[in-house]
Amino acid sequence: MELIPYSHYRNRHRIGDVVDEQTIRVHLRKDDRGLYFNDGKRKIDFILVFDEQIETKKSASASEEKIKRWRQKFLKNLEKAGLNTEQEVVENEKKLITFVKLHAPWDVCCAYAENLSIRAPLQVVPDSKDDYQVPVPLDPHSVYFCEAHPNPTSNWSSKLLETLHIPNALEQAVPNTPLDYYTCQFKTSKLERFLGSDNPDTFFEDIHRHRILWEILSTTSYGKKKRAEIGIERLLDEKAFVAAFPLHDGSYKCKSDDISPEKLNKRQVLYKYWARWGCWYKYQPLDHIREYFGEKIGIYFAWLGFYTAWLLPASIVGVLVFLYGLITFNDNIPAQEVCDSGQQYKMCPVCDEDIGCEYWFLSDVCFFVRLSYLFDHPGTVFYSVFVSFWAVTFLEYWKRKNASLAHHWDCLNFEEEEERPRPEYAARAPDLKENPITGINEPYFDPSKRIPRILSGIAAIVIMICLVIIFIIAVIMYRVLISIPLFENAHLRSRASTIASMTAAIVNLIIIMTLGKVYEKLALKLTQWEMHRTQTEFEDQLTFKVFIFQFVNFYSSIIYVAFFKGKFVGYPGHYNRFFGLRSEECNNGGCLIELAQQLGVIMIGKQIINNAQEVIIPKLKGFWHRCQTRLDQKVGHSRWEDDFELIENEGLFQEYLEMILQFGFITIFVAAFPLAPLFALLNNWVEIRLDAHKFVCETRRPVAERAQDIGVWFTILEALAQLAVISNAFLIAFTSEFLPRLIYQYQYQWTLHGYTNFTLAVSPENTLNQTCRYRDFREPDGNHTMFYWKLLAVRLAFVIVFEHVVFGICKMIDIMVPDIPEALEQKIKRERYLAKQALADTDTILMMARRNEGDEEDNIDFNAAPSSQSKASNA
Repeated sequence: MELIPYSHYRNRHRIGDVVDEQTIRVHLRKDDRGLYFNDGKRKIDFILVFDEQIETKKSASASEEKIKRWRQKFLKNLEKAGLNTEQEVVENEKKLITFVKLHAPWDVCCAYAENLSIRAPLQVVPDSKDDYQVPVPLDPHSVYFCEAHPNPTSNWSSKLLETLHIPNALEQAVPNTPLDYYTCQFKTSKLERFLGSDNPDTFFEDIHRHRILWEILSTTSYGKKKRAEIGIERLLDEKAFVAAFPLHDGSYKCKSDDISPEKLNKRQVLYKYWARWGCWYKYQPLDHIREYFGEKIGIYFAWLGFYTAWLLPASIVGVLVFLYGLITFNDNIPAQEVCDSGQQYKMCPVCDEDIGCEYWFLSDVCFFVRLSYLFDHPGTVFYSVFVSFWAVTFLEYWKRKNASLAHHWDCLNFEEEEERPRPEYAARAPDLKENPITGINEPYFDPSKRIPRILSGIAAIVIMICLVIIFIIAVIMYRVLISIPLFENAHLRSRASTIASMTAAIVNLIIIMTLGKVYEKLALKLTQWEMHRTQTEFEDQLTFKVFIFQFVNFYSSIIYVAFFKGKFVGYPGHYNRFFGLRSEECNNGGCLIELAQQLGVIMIGKQIINNAQEVIIPKLKGFWHRCQTRLDQKVGHSRWEDDFELIENEGLFQEYLEMILQFGFITIFVAAFPLAPLFALLNNWVEIRLDAHKFVCETRRPVAERAQDIGVWFTILEALAQLAVISNAFLIAFTSEFLPRLIYQYQYQWTLHGYTNFTLAVSPENTLNQTCRYRDFREPDGNHTMFYWKLLAVRLAFVIVFEHVVFGICKMIDIMVPDIPEALEQKIKRERYLAKQALADTDTILMMARRNEGDEEDNIDFNAAPSSQSKASNA
């Protein structure tokens, strides 16, 4: 029987009627020149660009001649590999810029698709009605021709709004939604078992063709293989080529508003329904993103959108906790006692008397003591527990979402079964060794030789961490030294600690951002030197190195304020000193408000700087790149010239790192800053639009990479979620005033009257010029009071109970929420069954058919009947 072409079926379902493929192709060529070869039939799959100086063309140096030979041999080997090539030359003031267009013919695509384990849609239909004696006529518009299963596009918010019968303003009708088919690994010998195999022009998606071209470019030699003279990446490093990229699907701008949405190209669809700022509140078209950029970028935006959606409940609860502090603001008895104390409590100088520090009164810091209540009240404890549960539940439900997307996008078991050696590894590995799984000889690098290199990388991390600690000590010394003149000024005395902390936090942020950029470049070089076999291993090691450093870099100053500052001050006459200076005391309102201040400056400042960089830097890079290329702006550019003027896509590493560090801020230290999730939510709404606009409009189209999850970043998220429980337990127990107040209420006065005086110790006699008070639970002789030891025991007990209760409930959540939804497990089993049947040998199928005919009680499921009696493949 004759099969309906895949392109026919696809267009019928996307547009509603049959659209002639040639008409679409002519329309695209008319609107966006440069998508095809000059014959108008072969579509450009990839572009290589190289330039030559006009004035030096006649007398090239030896190195230039060598590079030219490499380039010529490389292009010749590409043609030997079966690629079609075509060159276009553009001349500017100083250079001849040559664009090499590449196209992979059908037979090349088939060969590499099988080698790369690309999955293709199954054709679930019998080839002949006689073989199975189908009792019902086959409707050409039914699912007999291609069994598609539902897309996992539903989410909890849409289901909730639908249940409540509330219109969903987040939804939008995005045209040309990709269909979802049962798929299996492509086999040339079973070609006719795949849907659309009769139309070579549309069988392989663009991302598949780009992946095939990149594989060829990465494995083609340009010199001697023993010298690892292989691959486009090394040629780009050697400046033999200046760029290598797949083309965008035309301009992202629509020339006319009258064009129907179904006739927009893929890039225009993404811009109109995703990358514009007007789409900030709409669901992301994840299937379109994956279809255009590949699974790796699709998974990133799916995770970012999922994380941002889950920030909404955390933000709402955080705002409610903050509002609770505002509502009960005037009921804070200890703050009222401070403000009404007048000159009752003369406080000890915050630095030595001999350098000019003076005595001060506790009522001087009334405002900051009152303000500290907003970040240190009973609601803080509840919010810490809530965020701990929120983080674990978020990760559990992301596992389910990730598994659904990975299966939907045909990359569920990609890492375990299909990932091949990195081109750079293959080029530089000195030996060949048989792969024990595939039995094929592959490039091999002895793991024992990698150990010294890994140890060198660890040493570099340790050195950089020591450098971070040195800068932290320098910032602490700056804060102490700047506080002295501020306290000497009567007008600035009440705000001295705040000014010193704020300026120190800004200086610390500048140092953090600078050290981070330096270390990231160092970590990249070290990871390349370590020779990791697969791209996943390479990225995991790079991620580990950078995150360990950035964790110390961003969090160390916050950890110092949260757990160490003010804990080792000593008391009058017995102050602890470091580098000749007294150990720092907490801010006027306590350490928790200073922690909130430090966290706010670093977190929000980092977000502002990063967003400014994402807006400004791509535009500056683009402007500089256009100045260097200097293509004639008066002449209409072809598609490849427009794309060449875009900047190179730098991947997702920085995007993930920014979000993971943000996750740490809003979980590990949330007890001190309940508004952190709100600021994260606002930032992420902007972040999605900035990233979308950058990928669609400002950068070249990246090569589509496969990925089944977010990689090692998920492991880091789990570690941060566990660390958040421990951190918040210690923050509440040792930094917050929650437990001291609770014990005082239980033991002395439930209304907290007299608490302020109770927390102030009297300086020992003959230690200072005047008798003064200081914050601590000590006797007049300097020894700790019995209350101090009771409080210490309660604090330790609180940490133990808090951790065990939260970890126990989190484990129950982990057990109760399965990683893979039950419906998805059924889909996976169904797909495996269809793949097994569709790719079975013809003789086996005929034998099964005869056996079924002999058994009158068996019923044949014709919807799932496998193809049989397939025609001989031409491939």
